Amino acid sequence: MGHYAAVWDDKAATEITKDWNGIDQVLLRNTHGASAKISLHGGQVISWRNGQGEELLFTSNKAIFKHPKSMRGGIQICYPQFGDCGLLDQHGFARNKIWVIDENPPPLTSYESSGKSYVDLLLKPSEEDLKQWPHSFEFRLRVSLAIDGDLTLISRVRNINGKPFSFSFAYHTYLSVSDISEVRVEGLETLDYLDNLSKRELLTEQGDAITFESEIDRTYLRSPKVVAVLDHERKRTYVIGKEGLPDTVVWNPWEKKSKTMADFGDDEYKSMLCVDGAAVERPITLKPGEEWTGKLMLTAVKSSFCFDQLELQSKGF
Repeated sequence: MGHYAAVWDDKAATEITKDWNGIDQVLLRNTHGASAKISLHGGQVISWRNGQGEELLFTSNKAIFKHPKSMRGGIQICYPQFGDCGLLDQHGFARNKIWVIDENPPPLTSYESSGKSYVDLLLKPSEEDLKQWPHSFEFRLRVSLAIDGDLTLISRVRNINGKPFSFSFAYHTYLSVSDISEVRVEGLETLDYLDNLSKRELLTEQGDAITFESEIDRTYLRSPKVVAVLDHERKRTYVIGKEGLPDTVVWNPWEKKSKTMADFGDDEYKSMLCVDGAAVERPITLKPGEEWTGKLMLTAVKSSFCFDQLELQSKGF
């Protein structure tokens, strides 16, 4: 199931518990006190804590923890559709399904295993899924926690259908921030983006960084592999790396929309920001037997610096 660094007790590295609905959760730990918790409901990361025990992901106080509804927060797997730009419900069905632990997944590189605690999950379509989206697939997800507390998610989607199919995808990542008005996103300057508040109008980012004064819902196209979220008040920088995911979605509902969401507090927009590695503008197409891989790497550092490219290279970004 899970695997761990050889120098410490594997039972302490990974633990399986059940939530109050009886659904399994997997808790990953490292030797420095960092942890991540993954629910088999949706294959969703619902907690990521640093070595000081600080929660790095946002979860709404009004989140509904009841299958089949997805929980508002954490990192949601949006597949085979992101948003409402298709025939399926918002963000597809993967985040609403019960995943299983993959006991014998196809191997990844040794770099993805060495010195990390991790779990492998698997989702296959049910008969109900095939009625609304008639394509057979295997979706494998690895969530790993490194010795330095970095969190990595690797998704592998294989077409086991007799014909090609296309899908969009996102890691819908709710970051915890101190005050959204004190936050800036760097790395998306000068890029074209689709403004999802204006019927996906194509615009170009004009600022030297993204700051927040009102609702924002944008899909930045052909974005770099690394962006940074700087939280000045908390003196923390999130570094978000991605592979196989050409787009970056930035979302904050602000005050008016927050009041329309039953599973979101009226003022909670102040303490969260979604920055998603995604493939939205151009759907991914797989021929029979083909496999796609999309990787998300999250780092949180206790500072407020503009991200250092050398440090990122040392982490494999």
